[in-house]
Amino acid sequence: MKQAALAGLAYFTIVFALGFVLGSVRVLLVEPALGEFSAVLIELPVMLLACWLVSGFWVRRLRVSTLQAALAMGGVAFSCLMVAEFSLGALAFERTMSDQLQRFMTLAGALGLGGQIAFALFPWIQVRRAAFN
Repeated sequence: MKQAALAGLAYFTIVFALGFVLGSVRVLLVEPALGEFSAVLIELPVMLLACWLVSGFWVRRLRVSTLQAALAMGGVAFSCLMVAEFSLGALAFERTMSDQLQRFMTLAGALGLGGQIAFALFPWIQVRRAAFN
């Protein structure tokens, strides 16, 4: 399980860094021109592809090979992502936890949350696929 937790932290760190860069581009350049939903719709496939590749790298590199370990990896990564997202919202945008949760109720927010859930499940999907190959 130590390997799974380490893989989850590494997975989160790389994806969060990429998401921070792409999110900044989305908010500063794309959203003003196309609106929030369209901007998220453009960013999401890029992020999901990156998540898939980064997850697969760490699953292989740290030998996350059981479904339980893969769920732990995804759980650690997702937990870190939620803490980072709520912290960033509070510190950078002065959003309360309630404000953050309400953002998930918008179409763009729900789409983003769906992507974050996929991010959490990717290690499990990859380990499960490897078991059948």
